[in-house]
Amino acid sequence: MMRFIGDYPAKTDAKGRVFLPAAFRKILDAEGEQGLVLRNDVFQKCLVLYPESVWNTQLDGLRAQVNQWNSKQQMMLRMFEADAEPIELDAQGRLLISRRKLQYAGIEGDVRFLAMVDRIEIWSKKALEEVMNASGDLGSQMEQMFGQSPS
Repeated sequence: MMRFIGDYPAKTDAKGRVFLPAAFRKILDAEGEQGLVLRNDVFQKCLVLYPESVWNTQLDGLRAQVNQWNSKQQMMLRMFEADAEPIELDAQGRLLISRRKLQYAGIEGDVRFLAMVDRIEIWSKKALEEVMNASGDLGSQMEQMFGQSPS
């Protein structure tokens, strides 16, 4: 299974291009991943970059749970897929983020690439700092979630 790790700062240029961190490119190359898919996150104002194989697995899992005869479920699937854009890295290892996606995520220059196991989040530097600061203490959250003593 593909696993990304790390948090990397970067900058977009005037055209919306940004270098994908070398550590992430190395993992993609090692896995033989060529295609990427970019979509808005469903919970936060950030973008999610999926290796194509991870995207296909995600989509297959979602499709398997959607009842094709349920209009609300079909609309959810339609909305999820409609927001996706295929992405290719150029010869320098840059990806082009569309204006629509940059605006959604509030990205203007400084970005952060954040590993999320098998996918990569792309955040406005400011937005990520705000979300992380508002999230509270990691140790307290982990203790609350996992620190229950066995009875």
